[in-house]
Amino acid sequence: MCGIIGILGTEDAAPRLIDGLRRLEYRGYDSAGIATLVDGKLDRRRAEGKLRNLEQEVFKHPLPGLLGIGHTRWATHGVANTTNAHPHMSDRVALVHNGIIENFRPLRAELEAKGFRFETDTDTEVIVYLLTDLLNQGLSPKAAMVQGMQRLEGAFAIAVLVTGEEGLLMGARRGSPLAVGYGDGEMYLGSDALALGPLTRRIAYLEEGDIAILTRDSAEILNEKGETVERRIQITELSGAIVGKGNYKHFMEKEIHEQPATVGETLNGLVDAGTRGVVLPDLPFDLGSLDRVTLVACGTSYYAAMVAKYWIESLGQVPVELDIASEFRYRNGPVLPGSLAIFVSQSGETVDTLAALRYAKAKGAHTAAVVNVPTSAMAREADLVLRTLAGPEIGVATTKAFTAQLSVLACFATALGRARGVLSAEREAQITQALMEIPARLAEGLVKLPSALTAIVEEVAEARDVLYLGRGLSYPLAMEGALKLKEISYIHAEGYAAGEMKHGPIALIDEAVPVIALAPEDSWFEKTVSNLQEVAARRGRVIVFTTKTGAEHLRPIAAHVVELPSIDPLVSPLLYALPVQLLAYYVAVRKGTDVDQPRNLAKSVTVE
Repeated sequence: MCGIIGILGTEDAAPRLIDGLRRLEYRGYDSAGIATLVDGKLDRRRAEGKLRNLEQEVFKHPLPGLLGIGHTRWATHGVANTTNAHPHMSDRVALVHNGIIENFRPLRAELEAKGFRFETDTDTEVIVYLLTDLLNQGLSPKAAMVQGMQRLEGAFAIAVLVTGEEGLLMGARRGSPLAVGYGDGEMYLGSDALALGPLTRRIAYLEEGDIAILTRDSAEILNEKGETVERRIQITELSGAIVGKGNYKHFMEKEIHEQPATVGETLNGLVDAGTRGVVLPDLPFDLGSLDRVTLVACGTSYYAAMVAKYWIESLGQVPVELDIASEFRYRNGPVLPGSLAIFVSQSGETVDTLAALRYAKAKGAHTAAVVNVPTSAMAREADLVLRTLAGPEIGVATTKAFTAQLSVLACFATALGRARGVLSAEREAQITQALMEIPARLAEGLVKLPSALTAIVEEVAEARDVLYLGRGLSYPLAMEGALKLKEISYIHAEGYAAGEMKHGPIALIDEAVPVIALAPEDSWFEKTVSNLQEVAARRGRVIVFTTKTGAEHLRPIAAHVVELPSIDPLVSPLLYALPVQLLAYYVAVRKGTDVDQPRNLAKSVTVE
């Protein structure tokens, strides 16, 4: 959500800033802008909409300067237009901001009383005039940053230019990620390593409350009290070449097709093929003594956690509490000391999930983070990191990160069952064997599913409403399938437990509503068939994903049946994620929507 890039360099900053913003498009945005310092004076270019609009603006009105900042904005306060687009400026300060300033109203009233006139509807503008006011009082830029940040409440990452300071770039973070990049006679700021990939591989991640004071050959990092601190410089694995789509039309298509490799890579780090057993990292607690697990996540990660609840309770025989991150800490519910709280996040920076992790940690729980970014805030703060090896994911609608999360959580549940003595070595071997077969089954599906989905895509693309049904482990997949469809095709879709149909949703069924069912041959299969017969009896258009044997039972009542390979039902979510992803993708392409950057959505949600 929102993206920041800052360059203190030795060549024109504008084209490099725009390139950095292009690499941040995946985060979601509705306007963009850049500002530079030219002969000691601030200048900027901004545009509503896609980054190409900003590029056209800069082409018409070039912006020189070796020092600059850039921003892609996802609107929070104020509508998406050029006036509210970043950077925001006064006669002394230009600033870009990711996050929300919770006390902006009293600050604005205070600054207006001093004669400052606000031009935008944003909360960000108060930071501009707050810093300007401190500079006008005679404070140095460094001192103004320290005092200014102490006045702010909320979550933010910012980058700042100051009039007359052509060798100074400043940044700060609290709650939103920001990294410092170290170059050769140049320094950089970025929301993530992906933005800085073409510029440098040497990166330091700012911690909570940090302020960065950058010159062309140095970085001074201060804590929120203004004291100098050290932050480790890391060599990032990312490079400027990673974000290409290759021969694929969209990043989402590419990332769907990467899943055999990313699931295999993730499992290789957790499964010993020789012993057919799960091998977790060293744990800072006794896995066998756990008697309660809490799972917390948002969005697609929440559905991965929901699958994990089934796995942990059945394999580990441990009760699981499952919660949406934005609800978890505000309930002020009990978190038992010594219990385990697992937080699932692709980015590791999702603000609600990060806040929930800190809440659980403060209550004395052990904490584990299932994340795709090992340098993220959650990975740094959790007691245990269970890493997904999905690689950078650019499409806003997550795909390969989801199946990687499922891979990790399946391995954790298996290890928990073994540690508690409730899962036999024979069953563990069966599960790990089934997991190791998943990459091949995914690859098989990628070959066969596109042609099998052709007629279904045409039907779903014309629908106004779509229902997804599943039972047991397929229930969370039904909700994930519905989420994928509405995220990128803008068709209203809902996922339900199939057994809940008769308790209300069946009233929606008619011939115009496609009903998509996930029906692997598991212990719920016969019940699912009965539920689908109820749908067919009301002229519902039934579309089923099932096995070859399952298809024999379902063809008489289904308009479309798509066969998937037979696998151990326990690992079916990893395979059945594929058809719902592909269906959503093809429907979106058919409708002509923006697949990789759907409207109103952001990749990493860093505001509450």
